[in-house]
Order: sequence, then structure tokens, then C-alpha cells
Amino acid sequence: MSSIIWSGGEIYNLVEYADERDLEKAILEVRSELFGLSRIYLDVKKKIGQKGSQRNIPDGYLVDLSGSKPLLFVVENELAVHDPLRHVAVQILQFSLSFESEPRTVRTIVFDAINSDSVAKSQCEDYVRRNHFRNLDHLIDVMVFESPFAALVIIDSIPDKLEKILAEKFRFGVEVLSLARYENASGKRLYFFEPFLSDIPIPVRDTGSQSNGRVETIEIDTVVVPAHSEGFQRAFLGENNWHAIRIHGTVRPQIKYIAAYQIRPISAITHVAPVRSIEPYGDEGKYIVYFAEPAKEITPVPMLKNGKIKTFQNLRYTTLDRLMSASNLDEVFFER
Repeated sequence: MSSIIWSGGEIYNLVEYADERDLEKAILEVRSELFGLSRIYLDVKKKIGQKGSQRNIPDGYLVDLSGSKPLLFVVENELAVHDPLRHVAVQILQFSLSFESEPRTVRTIVFDAINSDSVAKSQCEDYVRRNHFRNLDHLIDVMVFESPFAALVIIDSIPDKLEKILAEKFRFGVEVLSLARYENASGKRLYFFEPFLSDIPIPVRDTGSQSNGRVETIEIDTVVVPAHSEGFQRAFLGENNWHAIRIHGTVRPQIKYIAAYQIRPISAITHVAPVRSIEPYGDEGKYIVYFAEPAKEITPVPMLKNGKIKTFQNLRYTTLDRLMSASNLDEVFFER
């Protein structure tokens, strides 16, 4: 039996998309909440790649303007009934090869798509002014030629092993989002999804382009995990690995360090280890982090009594520089 949503006495049943075009309509409907206001979804389908060789048509592009450096994601929209374990991996590989062989084609596609959308163009021009780019051309050049290739897969439901396969096949960032649709008897719809990179807070800037101090996605190189005494002893003082955690495909290739936050009564980050590799753990999109060498004890970085961080229950992202220079957890993740 499929899942349902109950609200105010009404039952909403899971409804499959008729086809990929139907899924794409749903993406456009919820794009502000799915991606956030600092990102632009470009619904444009044109061939990329060199003539005479394998050419592909991505389903769209996501322009990420949430940080001081813009990022571009090539988008593949897929339905779980279409054997995504095979199809998605092949498509992503072909996109990456086409992107690498003919980036100027991608640049032209993105430039034309932004220019043809007055809202997107205005948002990009505002970003150009706030972040000291020369013009829109310069902004797109940085996204296409200076940023690492990254892909985004949007699917109605994530099948077992999909994230594992993508992690095993690709060293570049691949993010996977699911977008499920529910409907009641009168045709009213609800959508269920986890927003894109929702647990990495966007570094909001004021009119003077001053950041609120949050670490930017492209700068992340360290994960901090909350550890009970038993788990800490096993992983950081014994086996030199930490397993069964979720790490965003977007930032996984960037992670170079792992740190342990020991929960109460210690309530502080106490140890750091360099990362040797991050490998799939099981079939449900989780990972095991192998240390390159035993963890080293650092000067404890405690939680402030009246700080912004009240609890520490899930993995968090930061940079090693911020961690090693911080005197408390707020400085690690928020204000400096």
C-alpha cells in the first residue's frame, strides 16, 4: 500500500506522474520552494557536445547564486519506472563528457536562457552588482569555465542503490532530489520534497554585501559529526572511520576533514582527522568516512550556553580554517 497524507479529515493519495513532462510541470510549480530564492531553474532543452560525437540534451540547468561564487548544475529529470539505476548514470556521464568537450555551447545556452527570462536576468544583474562581477558575460564565464562540473537529478522517488551507484561512478558532485505528488478526491494537490541543500544555510548578505558569517557551499571541506561516548571511542580512538552518515553529493568531493563533537557532558568539538576516502555504506545513500590517519585532539570548541546552536544532533558542514580558529560552535558555523 502506498503512503498517504492526512490533513483536516482529508486523505491525499500518492499520484504518479504521467510522464517526464508532467514531472517537469511540477518542478516549475514548486521551484521557488524546491530550490530557494537564490537559485534559478532554467527549463531549456538543447543539445550539448561536439558535432560528430555523442551529443546530449539535459532537461535544464540550475544557476546557484547563493554564495559569492556562482555555481551551475546540469539537470536530469527522471521517473523511477524508467530503470533509473542504469539510465541516470549513463546520462550524467554523457553530460559531463559533453560539458567538458564543448563548454562554449553550454555557455551560449545558459546565456540565451537567462536573457530570454526578464526575472532571471534581473536577478543575475543584481547578483553581478553585489558581487563585483564585470557584467552578465563575466558571471556566466565563471560558472561554466571556472566552477567544477556538478549535476542534479530530480526524480519522483529515489530507488534503492541509486545514490550508491552515482557515488561509486562519479567523483564530481551529483545531488539527488525526490519530488512526490499527492492528491485528494477533489483534485487538490500536495507536494512532498526536501529542498535543495536545505541543511546548508545560505550566507545571506545585506545591501553592503556583508555576509552573515555562514560558510559557503563551495568553501566546505569539513564535516562535524555528533558522537556519543561509545561511538566516539570506536571511531575516533579506535577504528579510524565513521559510518552510516548522509553527505550531500554536491559537497562530498570537497570533504577533506572530519571532526567529532562529543555530546553532553563534554559538549564540544574535540578531535579532527584528515579524510582518506568517502565510500558508499549500504544501499540507502549513506556513507562511511575513512580517516587518512588517527584523529588528533584539538583545543575543545564548546557550545555557548546562550548561543545560536541549542542542540547538535545531525552532521554539520564547515571549513577547517573556521574550526581551528573558533572559540565556540557559533563561530564554527555562524558568526565570526
